[in-house]
Amino acid sequence: MPDTVNGTTPAAKSKSVTFDGITKIFKDPQSGQDVKAVDSVSFRIEPGELVTLLGPSGCGKTTVLRMLSGFEQPTAGRIFIGETDVTQTPPNKRDTAMVFQSYGLFPHMNVFDNVAYGLKLRKMPSADIAQKVGRFLDMVGLGAMAKRPPSRLSGGQQQRVALARSLIVEPSVLLLDEPLSNLDALLREQMRVEIRRLQKSLGITAMYVTHDRVEAMSLSDRIIVMRGGHIIQMGTPSEIYRDPVNTFVAGFVGKVAFFPCTVRDISGSGCHVEVKGRSFEAPRWARELKAGDSALVMARPESLSIGEPGTGVEDGVVTANVYLGNSVESWVHTDLGDPQSGLPSDVLVQIDNPDVKKVWNEGERVSLSFDPILTKVLPEETEPVPRT
Repeated sequence: MPDTVNGTTPAAKSKSVTFDGITKIFKDPQSGQDVKAVDSVSFRIEPGELVTLLGPSGCGKTTVLRMLSGFEQPTAGRIFIGETDVTQTPPNKRDTAMVFQSYGLFPHMNVFDNVAYGLKLRKMPSADIAQKVGRFLDMVGLGAMAKRPPSRLSGGQQQRVALARSLIVEPSVLLLDEPLSNLDALLREQMRVEIRRLQKSLGITAMYVTHDRVEAMSLSDRIIVMRGGHIIQMGTPSEIYRDPVNTFVAGFVGKVAFFPCTVRDISGSGCHVEVKGRSFEAPRWARELKAGDSALVMARPESLSIGEPGTGVEDGVVTANVYLGNSVESWVHTDLGDPQSGLPSDVLVQIDNPDVKKVWNEGERVSLSFDPILTKVLPEETEPVPRT
């Protein structure tokens, strides 16, 4: 049976990608010291799968992408596309295509010629080029703009041209380097949907690089979260969001509150913790935790609720209410903040169906509670939790 990813059969040409112990060392131009941008990274992308590299600036995600494209050579380790070792293969021989952040369109060519460029290099007959370019422009909704120069297109339209140009050569692997960062919020949302639709309909293997968690969560079959040249966690968007391995991942992929606790007991049913004298059982916990450890209960905005002062695990004051139509985001200032740990003192609570649920007024003193079923217990970390 053919490989499938989320029920989609990849195109016949789609191939897996394997990184085997890849390390990349740069020489710091000022100090002359060696700097490990990527440190012993290993992972596999299945045929037809879209995997996103997510992390802060300087974490190594772009270097990983550039090593797959051939624009950077690894210091150690091997890279495979399918069963072929491409570690030393030049970029033009790797059968990959790149969609850049800056579009990279040829300003002196119209839309048709930009998209046809790769086919012309491959000496495809003109009639076949015209037919194929027309089909791909229709796929990205630009069939009526074939004769326009890039300067007469919006940012979103230019990115669609760049996407069509990369897809039309039918690469084994599509590489996307923060392709939506130059677009406004509405266009980013539209292009996320478009990229996902095209990638799945063509069944193409893809690696996507971004520091935007919303892009990563909405586009990906799996996400690789990186920090300091290392892979911290790899999993589906749901796994990364609901079951992060540490406070860094929890804070980077979504808004979160952390409640200090003490682990009292761990059994098959859950992790029993005490938060300010109250006992709770969480269904998910870091496996390295043991009875007696100081830890943190991770609670997402949708797991939190607001009540009368003194009724929950942490009191605070409502500082802002943001109306979003089907929900209200209430910000509650608490004493949870710790400058050394980086834990935020302003906690976000998501109130769904505000027409039927109470929304507390700004300035009111309230108390926060969490649903233990929706939490995870994590060990304390010394590095600051990223703010989202």
